[in-house]
Amino acid sequence: MNAYRFTFCGADLAALGSGALWWPDRRLLCVSDLHLGKSGRHIRRGGTPLPPYDTADTLARLAGDLARTGAETVVCLGDSFDDPQAASDLGDEMRDRIAGLQAGRRWIWIEGNHDPGPVGPVGSGGAHLPGWTCGPVRFRHIARPDARGEISGHYHPKLRLPTRGRTVTRAAFLVDEARMILPAYGTYTGGLHADAPELHALMGPRAIAILTGATPRAVPLAAVLARR
Repeated sequence: MNAYRFTFCGADLAALGSGALWWPDRRLLCVSDLHLGKSGRHIRRGGTPLPPYDTADTLARLAGDLARTGAETVVCLGDSFDDPQAASDLGDEMRDRIAGLQAGRRWIWIEGNHDPGPVGPVGSGGAHLPGWTCGPVRFRHIARPDARGEISGHYHPKLRLPTRGRTVTRAAFLVDEARMILPAYGTYTGGLHADAPELHALMGPRAIAILTGATPRAVPLAAVLARR
């Protein structure tokens, strides 16, 4: 399993190359910003049609992470659906896939700004909460400036890296002593560069970025941003 292992607020965690967070001691897998149904919402809003495979692809990757980890608890960290209509528009096949992933597991949907409150046909599957505390950490969708021990999403952080004369952009976990911001897990989810004012204001000077991909690795966030 490709992962970068680290300690946050006393918890031994692993940032997976897929963008999921794995907490082995709790058998807990956390993913953020699935944005299921994004292609459908894009069409409803008059955008250029996107191939309608994003929900199936996102759920397939999630199924793979669940199989590899054997997770018993799953936390979806908000914006799991691109909007309430996207949840209602899920076909029977996708509903069955979600139900299959939930079977035998504790499943927690954290409310996001795209999907506040219980959502659509899967509202009865799992718990829908504004936030959830487990041991030393608090899971919520949007980071709070004064929080400590917080794991959130919302911003879809990514990082530009100079590599062999070119620039590569990778989704990334941002981590400092007080908080962690997860990358977006869903297909078709864009990202906010780590030097954006919103993220710069939240992360401390010793923050690291853990890059997703085949070989997750950590880099000092300040050092990377200073080279740009």
